[in-house]
Amino acid sequence: MVRIAGVDLPDQKRIDFALTKIYGIGWSNVVPILKAAEINASKRTNELTEEETSRLQKIIESYKIEGDLRREIQENIKRLKEIGTYRGIRHSRNLPVRGQRTRSNARTKRGKRVTIGAIKKEITTRMGITTKTEAPPAEPKGKGGKGGS
Repeated sequence: MVRIAGVDLPDQKRIDFALTKIYGIGWSNVVPILKAAEINASKRTNELTEEETSRLQKIIESYKIEGDLRREIQENIKRLKEIGTYRGIRHSRNLPVRGQRTRSNARTKRGKRVTIGAIKKEITTRMGITTKTEAPPAEPKGKGGKGGS
């Protein structure tokens, strides 16, 4: 099993697909990496020689990947929150940041739906909650008071 940047790459996959398992390396980065390392993209991970693996590691070291990239993203979000930008506020409230609507969608970001509805009478009496409080008798309308004829 080939280990690059602290990530074990799958043995039976092609090297171009296997490299995308590293956080921060996508399909658009794989092509120039393999070209610079002079490795055929159709080669399987388990077919790589030690020399090819070391060339890949040297090239990938120049990229910001895995923990460094995650840390930088978290620092950027923290900075946005501290300076009080709109994006920072949306991050702190766990709402969509990029202008998506939230009235009918955004379930993943907002969390599970909480139903607020009526409680059955039996449950309220068991819990000791009174549903209707008796109001003092209302004053008769008409005579007395302000206004009138």
